[in-house]
Amino acid sequence: MKPRITRPGQALNTVFGMVRPGPGGPTYNQEMVHDPYGVFRIRDYRCLLSAGVLGSIGMEVQAVAVGWDLYVRTSSAAMLGYAGLAQFLPVLLFSLPAGHLADRYSRKRLYQIAQAAVAACSLGLAGLTLGEGPVLVVLVLLFLTGMARALSVPSRASLVPQVVPLELLASAITWNSSGWQIANVVGPAVGGAVIALAGTAEAFHVAAACSLASVALAAPIRVTPGNRAHTSPSLESLLAGVRFVYQTRLLLAAITLDLFAVLLGGATALLPIFARDILEVGPTGLGWLRAAPAVGAFGMAMLLAHRPPLSRTGIALLLAVAGFGAATIVFGLSQDPLLSFIMLALTGAFDNISVVVRHTLVQVLTPDAMRGRVSAVNLVFISSSNELGAFESGVTAEWFGPVLSVVGGGVGTILVVLAAMAWWPELLRLGPLHRLRSPREDEVKAGPDMAQS
Repeated sequence: MKPRITRPGQALNTVFGMVRPGPGGPTYNQEMVHDPYGVFRIRDYRCLLSAGVLGSIGMEVQAVAVGWDLYVRTSSAAMLGYAGLAQFLPVLLFSLPAGHLADRYSRKRLYQIAQAAVAACSLGLAGLTLGEGPVLVVLVLLFLTGMARALSVPSRASLVPQVVPLELLASAITWNSSGWQIANVVGPAVGGAVIALAGTAEAFHVAAACSLASVALAAPIRVTPGNRAHTSPSLESLLAGVRFVYQTRLLLAAITLDLFAVLLGGATALLPIFARDILEVGPTGLGWLRAAPAVGAFGMAMLLAHRPPLSRTGIALLLAVAGFGAATIVFGLSQDPLLSFIMLALTGAFDNISVVVRHTLVQVLTPDAMRGRVSAVNLVFISSSNELGAFESGVTAEWFGPVLSVVGGGVGTILVVLAAMAWWPELLRLGPLHRLRSPREDEVKAGPDMAQS
């Protein structure tokens, strides 16, 4: 049954699945009554969401404390870059093996192990801060934190479909995104406040407490048994997730679209330049500018959570990425702090649509026995787009200036949308995500010896 428009001017709302019942009858496909809070009636999901939010807050608190501690001790901006690299490299190197582990063993246990490892690293960092230990050891602990993150993310992401039914999966992922945005705002604020009031070591203690609380909250979760790949780790099995993404055109289109949009259009790395030299708002203004995307993303997540599922998902995704590029262009040209804040908030809002669609596609289109490995591939793409995007922004800003760098990136993002429409025309036909089904496990070359756990 196709959506039916009863009044002019509802076309855009229909694209985003936001048409309300009209006097002539329902204007949205109402196979089910949309309940934005239905997923919260599942106790296991409440535990998983709470664990994820607390774990993310702990990571954000640790990130603020690490940055402050390293800069105070070394007065080196380059050292901050080395800290980021120390956490990115293990994600790049170990995500695929971690995804394979998530497809062979208990995802809940792996998530708890990862969070416990993060807590141990935070406590180690606290000790190094109190004793003014070697900076090299700090980088080693950050590398270990990155390894734990490489295990935590695919384990938790692939766990969601095992605690919520398919028809609530998109809603669960939307609320996950909301929780992550809350952590992005609350974590740095808590970290900064604790450092100011009690010291950097206490901030690391708070981070460790958040990670340990995440372990405890995950303990009572009951997981629906799913298929597991009982294959020995091999190059073929490790690359099965990469092969699956490459062979699944819709999934490849969504991930690639997001990768190049963030790679080209991301302006976060250049915000200090805009805050000091262009907008002249100082460090306080820089804080607001950095928070703006999270504010916009949280607002969009709330809107998506309280509305019916997207009815023309592919068109909504393409429009959202194009909107991300357009808002980036306006931000690059703006010399007004308020307009710049609004544009950055819009980039976060548009990006959130892409995040929800991409993560839902990853979970819906992937057989359970491969969700860990495919989620790991998704993590590599996300980390690559953020880190390489920062590198690209810095290099082009050095060559052409920050304004041309940001504006050119926004234009590039829109060109990527046009290229995606030409290369993957099936995106234009993508409808409601809850109607999609993953292929049977025997139709996917996930490796031999697939067994029911």
